[in-house]
Amino acid sequence: MLLRRAQLTLLLAAVIPTGLLTATGIILLTLGSGSRVANIVVGVLVLAFCASALTGYLLGSIFMGRSADLARVQNDFLSSVSHELRTPLTSVRMFIETLREERVTDPAERERVLALLQREMRRHEALVDRLIDLSKIESGRRAFKREPVKMADVVADALIGLEAATLGVNVVVTTEIEDGLEVVGDRDALCQAVVNLLVNAHKYSGTEEKIRLLVRANGKKVELTVEDNGPGIPWSEQKQIFDKFERGRAAVEDGKEGSGLGLAIVQAIVRAHQGSVSVRSDSRSGTAFSILLPRVV
Repeated sequence: MLLRRAQLTLLLAAVIPTGLLTATGIILLTLGSGSRVANIVVGVLVLAFCASALTGYLLGSIFMGRSADLARVQNDFLSSVSHELRTPLTSVRMFIETLREERVTDPAERERVLALLQREMRRHEALVDRLIDLSKIESGRRAFKREPVKMADVVADALIGLEAATLGVNVVVTTEIEDGLEVVGDRDALCQAVVNLLVNAHKYSGTEEKIRLLVRANGKKVELTVEDNGPGIPWSEQKQIFDKFERGRAAVEDGKEGSGLGLAIVQAIVRAHQGSVSVRSDSRSGTAFSILLPRVV
């Protein structure tokens, strides 16, 4: 839509001076080149021509800048995708070569290699599924249900999803849920967003893990907050972590597993529900992610 408006503006900037030029030519032919009126019209024509040239230059610069930014974003995205896909594929290739060359003769070791191979394949499949899911959400090709959803039900589903995502690890989440809060949306999608936040809280919490999930009314909105007691996220990274494949420096340095797509998916889902997501973090109190959604009243 923005590009079409800019194109229309550029078209008008070219058509109007052309029309003025034509009209001026007719007037000059009619009145003669020496008249005062002709001189005024010529001056107006020069100003219009200068304005047209300046407008064309500015719009051209904007289009070229936007094209360069888009190309850079696409290149960065392709580079990130290639890197993330290459890592599990390289591991899979190495495991297959190990089995093919029969370098592993011990049955127990062979089973271990097969288990690692299966794990890398699942990791690869999960990454591809997340990419496809995020692409569908951002392009509007994923259809979300629009029905009343109780936030208590979303939380209950999310806790079950967290248990499945952490492979049976005992993760204790303290919940505080205000009764009777509802939103309009897709229960499964909202559950997916909350699970992503809970998994992140579990992944980055401290040694004595403390995770809280709060749901409360906030004016005409419902606010869902997931808090942890991790090391926090530096201010300089707090806006970037919602971008695709962006991960905090501490997570990378500590070798935490992750694709950098979880928060991007959370943001896409929340925006599709006319909501917003924000982060509050410091090194003393951990990190809190908050989702605001329109409330059914």
